[in-house]
Amino acid sequence: MTDWEQYALLQYLAKQASRNGANSHLPSLKEVGDELGWSITRVREELAVAKALGFVEARPRVGLRRLPYTFTPAASLSLHYALALDSKTYFQQFADLRQKIEAAYFQEAARLLTDEDKAHLKELIRSAWQQLRDEPIHIPHAEHRDLHLTIYSRLNNAFVQGLLEAYWDAYESVGYSRYTDYAYLSKVWEYHQQIVDAICAGDYEAGYRALLEHTKLLYHHPIEGNPSEPPATPEKLKER
Repeated sequence: MTDWEQYALLQYLAKQASRNGANSHLPSLKEVGDELGWSITRVREELAVAKALGFVEARPRVGLRRLPYTFTPAASLSLHYALALDSKTYFQQFADLRQKIEAAYFQEAARLLTDEDKAHLKELIRSAWQQLRDEPIHIPHAEHRDLHLTIYSRLNNAFVQGLLEAYWDAYESVGYSRYTDYAYLSKVWEYHQQIVDAICAGDYEAGYRALLEHTKLLYHHPIEGNPSEPPATPEKLKER
């Protein structure tokens, strides 16, 4: 028996989605239980797995509803378990995977961006520089995450999207979104500026080169709690 065959409820949800659409409502717990030959208690237990994986949601007075497929919850859940075991080793391994994914898909993704997407990227650049020049300085983490995910947002690949979104969840968990060196932040956003300028000019090769240079900076990023490279104090930098 394969792992998939052990999850009868997930198979049931997939079949229901193929017949009725991925965003449709589910039968009642009793109906599901009757069809599978299960008690309502077991249905609830199995549904907890489906909820954790992002396949269904439950709302008061609405009931159960299937959700469009996303790989993010499964990838993020597994990654966070790994980080709890050894945050430094597993984050570095996942960061390396993320860098290779971004590099492999950059030119394809950049060519798919709309004029509206490009305008949004420019606005993220403007907002980030404004925060870095404020008194006190703010860390433009939301803009950082949004910029990278926007670049890859038009790719029709649920697994690329899921892995990249899981990376940013982990980035926040290990403390990268918190205090760091101003010179480092400025360098990061100089590269972001180059990437966005190149995309908007249609020079995807230049954007790709800037991306490769930008990703090397992560290896010099101080991890919160690393005594050899302490982060800046809150007096200098303030999280947004």
